[in-house]
Amino acid sequence: MFSQVRAWLVSGLTKFPSFVNSTTAISVAPALCSRHRHRTFSSESAGVKVLYDGLCPICVTEIRFLQFLQRNRPGKVYFIDISLPDYDVEKYKDVSYEMAMEEMHVIDEKDEVHRGIPAFAVIYSAVGLGWLGRFMMWSPVRPFMDKSYAIFARNRLQWTGRGEECRTGRCEKKTH
Repeated sequence: MFSQVRAWLVSGLTKFPSFVNSTTAISVAPALCSRHRHRTFSSESAGVKVLYDGLCPICVTEIRFLQFLQRNRPGKVYFIDISLPDYDVEKYKDVSYEMAMEEMHVIDEKDEVHRGIPAFAVIYSAVGLGWLGRFMMWSPVRPFMDKSYAIFARNRLQWTGRGEECRTGRCEKKTH
């Protein structure tokens, strides 16, 4: 029975847009120091750029997982920590700190900006998990993913010990 379900899922998940195609796998260069406070750049324009909140422990855990997946793959995915003072909105398709704090933003190889669940589909495709991106974008699953992510995005600051002051400007994690 499991093989029938798997075959059904695979056949249903192959009919999605090319931006979630697992054949466009891209890898990650070691982009962050151990404290997540500086980035390395080379020819950044060619790869996928993931804009993330480096002060969010949940977000950083996901970034570390994505870096782990990329340890043996060619190509590049760049992880851009929006919490750093040198984050340059003009360099990243005018995605402001405030916009990036509201939901996940990814800039693909074609310089197109993706937000929310479509951004995760691009990321997962880039790290070799295209099947997961296609599953998330699959029409029976997508409404659940959108609602679940909206709940997470709306509450992540509170869940990670930070408040509304983090939605604009810069903030630090509360220590009490």
